[in-house]
Amino acid sequence: MKTILVTGGAGFIGSNFVHYLLENYDDLTIVNLDLLTYAGNLDNLADIAEDKRYTFVRGDIHDRALVEELFDKWDFDTVVNFAAESHVDRSITDPDLFLTTNVLGTQTLLDVAKNHWKLDPKDRYSREFKEGVKYLQVSTDEVYGALGPTGMFTETTPLAPNSPYSASKASADFVVRAYDKTYGMPVNITRCSNNYGPYQFPEKLIPLMINNCLAEKSLPVYGDGMQIRDWLYVEDHCAAICAVLEKGALGEVYNIGGNNERANIEIVKLILENTGKSEDLIVHVKDRPGHDRRYAIDNTKITGTLGWSPKYTFQTGMAQTIEWYLHHREWMDKIVSGEYLKYYENMYANR
Repeated sequence: MKTILVTGGAGFIGSNFVHYLLENYDDLTIVNLDLLTYAGNLDNLADIAEDKRYTFVRGDIHDRALVEELFDKWDFDTVVNFAAESHVDRSITDPDLFLTTNVLGTQTLLDVAKNHWKLDPKDRYSREFKEGVKYLQVSTDEVYGALGPTGMFTETTPLAPNSPYSASKASADFVVRAYDKTYGMPVNITRCSNNYGPYQFPEKLIPLMINNCLAEKSLPVYGDGMQIRDWLYVEDHCAAICAVLEKGALGEVYNIGGNNERANIEIVKLILENTGKSEDLIVHVKDRPGHDRRYAIDNTKITGTLGWSPKYTFQTGMAQTIEWYLHHREWMDKIVSGEYLKYYENMYANR
C-alpha cells in the first residue's frame, strides 16, 4: 500500500489530484497537508471527507516540526508537492510570501523526506534510500520564461523566469535538482502548462470569466488579449502525475502539456458564446508587468517514454468546465463573497 503526502491538496489541482487518486486506486492512504490560505478550500473535498483512505491536516509545509511529526506518524513513501503560492499578480504585490512558501517550504519537505528515507541518515556520504520512495515536485512551464511566435519548451530549455512567482518556482526546482545530485534522493519534477477545470479559484482566467459572465459583470482582458497559452485539462494533468510516480525515471524532468495553444481573447469569446452573453462585456485593461507573451509545451518526452497523452480535447474540456461551474454556483458564490472581492477590486480598479 502506498502512503502519500499530498501538500496543497485543498487547492485547485491538488484537490482534483486527491479525487483522481481515490477514484482510480484502492490500496493507498492519502494525507493532505494544506495551510488553507485564500485559495485552499475544503469544500473542494467535502464529498470525500469521510473516506477512510483520506486524512486532512491543516498546516504549513515550512513548519519543519509538523512535517517531521507527520512523517513519523504515517511513514510516507511518496510526496507530491502542490503547495505553492501560484498567481502571478499576487507575486508582483507580495513577492516575500512566494519565496517563503515556494522555496523554503519546498526545501523543508525535501530535507525531512531525505532524513526519513535515507537508509543511514547520519552518513553524509550515503546515497542509499528506502526502496520505492519518491518525491515529486509539481512545477510550471512559466519557469522557462516566454517564447516567440514559434517553438516549444522542452525539458532542456534554459530556465528564464520573468515574474516573482515563476522565479520562486524555478528556485524550488533547482533545490529539488540539488537534492538529487548531492544526496541521490529519488525525485521527479513535472512542469505543466495552464490548467483548467473544476474547483479553480476565480482569480484565474477561465473561472474569472465564467463567473463574470454569469453575474453580467465586465470581463477584464489584459492588453490586446493575444497572450497565448497551452491549456491542459486538470484530469489529464492528474493522470500524467500518476504516470510519472509509477514509471518516471528518477531525477528526470517531465513536461506536461495539453497540445492546446489558445490566445486569451479567444478563450474569453468562447466562454461568452457558451454562456450566451455579449462581447460588449469585454473591457481591455492595462497589461500587467512582466506578462509573458506565449508559452507552449513539447510533451514528447512523457508521451514517448511513459505512454501518457492528454485525453481531453480543448472543446470537450471547456464544455465540461463551463457545465461544472454552471451547476456549482453555490461553490462560486461562497468564494466571491469574501476576500476575493477585495483582491479583485485591487487588481483591476485602476486599469
